[in-house]
This record gives sequence, C-alpha cells and structure tokens, in this order.
Amino acid sequence: MKQNNAKGIKIRSLLFLMAAIFTLQACKKSDSEIGQVFFKETNNKVFKEVQNEAFISVFKKTLEEKKSSLRNPKFISAYYESNGFQPVLVTQHLPKEQLKVMADYLSKSDSHGLDPQIFGSNTLVELLKKVYDKNAIKNVDEAYKAIAELEIMVANSLIDYSNALQFGMISPRKIYATYYTETKRPDSASMANILKVNDLKTYLDSIQPKGAQYLALQEGLAKGISAPGHTAEETARILKVNLERLRWKNRKDNQKFVIVNIPDFRLDVIENGKSILNMKVCVGEGRELNNSDILKEYDEVDLKKDRPFSRETPQLGSMIHSVQVNPVWNIPESIATKEIIKDAAADRYYLSNKNIDVFKDGKKIEDPETIDWSDPNAGKIYTFKQRSGNGNSLGKIKFLFKNESAVYLHDTPAQAAFKQSMRAVSHGCVRLEKPLELAHVLFGDGKQYEQIKADMAQTENQTARDIALPKQIPIYLTYFTAWKAEDGTIQFRKDIYGLDVVLYSYLQKLVKS
Repeated sequence: MKQNNAKGIKIRSLLFLMAAIFTLQACKKSDSEIGQVFFKETNNKVFKEVQNEAFISVFKKTLEEKKSSLRNPKFISAYYESNGFQPVLVTQHLPKEQLKVMADYLSKSDSHGLDPQIFGSNTLVELLKKVYDKNAIKNVDEAYKAIAELEIMVANSLIDYSNALQFGMISPRKIYATYYTETKRPDSASMANILKVNDLKTYLDSIQPKGAQYLALQEGLAKGISAPGHTAEETARILKVNLERLRWKNRKDNQKFVIVNIPDFRLDVIENGKSILNMKVCVGEGRELNNSDILKEYDEVDLKKDRPFSRETPQLGSMIHSVQVNPVWNIPESIATKEIIKDAAADRYYLSNKNIDVFKDGKKIEDPETIDWSDPNAGKIYTFKQRSGNGNSLGKIKFLFKNESAVYLHDTPAQAAFKQSMRAVSHGCVRLEKPLELAHVLFGDGKQYEQIKADMAQTENQTARDIALPKQIPIYLTYFTAWKAEDGTIQFRKDIYGLDVVLYSYLQKLVKS
C-alpha cells in the first residue's frame, strides 16, 4: 500500500514537473517574440534578452507616466489592459519600416494645415532612431524603456492623426456658443478600428480627405497663394481654418439640400452635387462689420466658447418642414426691448402704422397709446405681433425648420439691402432675395406651389396660411471664408463674426500644449 502511495506521489511529481517545463518553454517562446522582432529589425543582440514579464512591468509604469500627454488616455489604457500590456503595434508595424512610413506622413501633416508637432512627429522619428541605434540601447533595461515609449507614441500619434483627418482636430460645439449642427466625433469603437489596421501606408492613404473643396484648399496652401489684400502668411491661416471646417462630419449625404454660407451672403439649393438655384441673402449683424479680416490671437478668458453678438446668424443643421405664407411676426423680446418700445415712445402712431398689435398676459391691448413706453421693462411686460400685410418685416413668406435659435428664412420688404456688398444687417434670421423661386424648387409644380404663388400675390385681406412640404428638405447654415468656386478659383470672404479668429487660436493652442 505504502509502495503504491509512493509510486503515485512520484507520478504526480513527474507530471507537475513536466507541466512546469512545458509552461516555462511556452513562456520563453512568448518572452522571446518581442525581442526577436526587434533583433531581426535592428540586429541589436540586447533585444534578445527581453522577457515578457519584465517588459510588462516597465510598460505599465511608462504608460502611467505618459498619461498626462495623451489625448485619449482612458481609451489607450483600456486598450493595453485588454491586450495584456503587449507592444502589439510596434511588433506588427516595425517590420518593413512601416513605422518610418507613418513618421513620414506625420511630418507632412502641414499639408492639411496642421502642425506636425501636434502629432509628435519629431519625437516619433527620434524614438525610431534610438531603437535602430546600437550605441543608444546598450542593455535590456534601456531596451524595455525604448520599446514601451515607442509603442505608446505610435498608438497616441496614430489615433490623433486619424481622428484629425476623419473628424477634425476641434469639436465645434466646444468652441462656438451658437453652433447647433449635429457633428460626429470619434468614439472608442472608431479608435479601436484604427489600431486594428494591418497595412499602415494603405490606411494612411485611405483617410486623406478626397473632396474637391478640400483638395483645392490644400493646393492653395501648398502654392502659397495670397488672397486679395492679404499676405501669403495671412492667407495660409484662412486656408487652415477652412480645411479644419471641411474635416468636420456635419453634413449628411443628401441628394437635395439648402445651404447658406453666412460670410458669402448666399443661398444655394444643391441637387446631386450641383447648385440648381442660388440667390443673395442678408444675415445677422456681426460684432465688427468693418474688421480688417486679419487673423489675430483670440483673447477670451481661458479660450472658452466665443461670445457672439446677439444678432449673429447661428451655424446649424435642420430640416425645412413647412412655410407660412403672409406670415405673422411674433416679435422677440430682445427686439421689443431694444427697438419697438423706443420707436413707440418716439411716435404715437408707430405701432398702428406698422400693423403691430400689443398683448399683455395673452390679451390684446385695444388702445396701446395709453401705455407708458418710457418704462424700460415695457418690452418684457408686453408682447408684440405684426399682422400679415405688405409692410410685414417677414415679407410674404417664411420657411420654417426646427432650431434652438428661433431663426428661419424669410422674404423681406427691405429690398435695398440686396444691392449692398455687406449684407450682415438682420436680427439673425436669413432674408431671401428670391423667396418665391425657393418655394418653387422645394415644392415643385402643383397645387401647393400655385396656392403659395396666389397667396403671395394678394394685396388685400392677407391672412397667414401654413403649408407643409411634401418632403422635408435638409438645410445647413454654414460659415466658410474660403472655398473653391465653380470656375476653379478660390474665393475669400470677410470673417464677419470673427469665427476664423476663434478657430485659429484653438488650433494654435494644440501646438503649444
């Protein structure tokens, strides 16, 4: 019995020893894989001494040290934790000099208007030189540190560069107080896909924006063109901010949509990539109508969101869902306070001449002349509506779409403004040069358009009529100060709201950080 027990113990001991040897061999194989890759590439025998567990310890410590310099530290930390803190990127991409190819792309990011320093281009080049330099890495401790630093640098730079080209460096919602366009930003899923790439060159070629507008501005930047009245350096800054805007994913691929470029004071209806209708528009007043158009440093405290003038037309994306023919104008409190009560105080007939009704607590005031318009709170106590008619500030029609700023497109009796080159003159809404033509393009031929046409032609007994579009049409209120025109030339416009200045300052801050 004792002999059998002894024999069993020996067998179990032997099995344990064999398992231990197998595990050790497996570990040695795993341990040598990292080092073998680096030895094969650099011919530095020091890398043969690399052991997995020792490397993991160094990698964890290095990752913790580098966290403050990473733009996506939580994602990168989680990624390596899920991959056992292995240098998966450098072991895959160091062969065939793929990392050198990546470094070359980063060094040329200025072709996109982005400083290579943002992506650590020089640091990556220096790390690669160090890895390949036998004199720079003389012992295994130096090897561990070099591999760890290179791996983290590659992950961070690749993610940042990819995100920049596919989504833009800056989130517009974070810097503009009146930006309401849905804009896609990078997330953990999109970043995870970046790190799964097999061939770096093929991938980096694929993320180059290929739109005609983007390529035209890139070419202008490369050639060092000068906008009228600007130096080449000033022009480069204008091109850089507009390249960034083109990288924002804020427009859906629709066959037909309406687009207003605020600085150009122009509306286009785009169908299948071509403008089928364009017209002049008037937009909201800006902070400086006669600014020099030279980009200077934005000096708001701590570079927080800009503080727009209250009458600026916002940037937004929405859907035009209906029109109101012979509209009633519900006058905003801001306009009532700053303008209406002052005009009423100066002219007792002002309200009646303008067909403006006054209400208090929802009830119409039959004799508004009895109101003390010198009271500064009158604009808050009373509400005002301008009835339909030829003198209505909204003209004969307004085009409605949901938005947070209560703005819309509308007709106007003030036609003289369309003869001016500077048309930032409204309270924020967009005044249309050819509203009936826009209605025709949106509604098409048929009963609805004929009804709109007839109602707009009325001169008496004008009453408001709401008509829904048969199909809602996307609308985008955008802000571009440089773009390629249909004749191939690059057009430039004044930065009427100072939004170029804000964006450029944020891009510069990325270089300094």
